[in-house]
Amino acid sequence: MTEDISDAPAPESGITPDLVKLALRRVKDPEVNLNIVDMGLIYDVRIEGSDVTVDMSLTTPACPSGPEIMKDAEDQLKTLDGIGKVELNLVWSPPWGPQRIEPRVRAYLGF
Repeated sequence: MTEDISDAPAPESGITPDLVKLALRRVKDPEVNLNIVDMGLIYDVRIEGSDVTVDMSLTTPACPSGPEIMKDAEDQLKTLDGIGKVELNLVWSPPWGPQRIEPRVRAYLGF
């Protein structure tokens, strides 16, 4: 289940869910040229001390850009000051669908 990651308390490390999401907004799905946060590919962010765990998905299990997107996400998170261990979990439940796209972006795309 996904929690409202923007309401989580700020940990002592200064790493917050909003800061994590901001870093992940720099990662684009190269096939559609949209960032993975607006695409709804980020399912959950958990912070323990300075360590960050992100549950994320891809648009499809056969996504040819999957390894590139995962590496870019890890690289962007590692640029955060004070970041510790970064763990990315690729999850398929619930499956991604266009309804997960940020509503303003979905409207822009005509969904």
